[in-house]
Amino acid sequence: MEDDWRITNQESFLMEKELYHIAFVKYSDQWDHEHCEFCWARFSDFEGDLHEGYCTESSNTKEAHWICPECYNDFKERFKWTVHE
Repeated sequence: MEDDWRITNQESFLMEKELYHIAFVKYSDQWDHEHCEFCWARFSDFEGDLHEGYCTESSNTKEAHWICPECYNDFKERFKWTVHE
């Protein structure tokens, strides 16, 4: 996975972070979706989008970093994440 196209310097802000497995709730009417920090999968309340995933905050804030389940599974060992369910 060293040459994975999804890795674009996320180590600088996601290495050894505590993550929360939570449902997505829109931050505001103007801020209605987020993207996975790796593959850009979309989190929202809309049909066809992801509705839960891993996040660096225990509640939805615009400072949170989101990670989809697939990228979480692919990179959890590399990034040494711990998860609070």
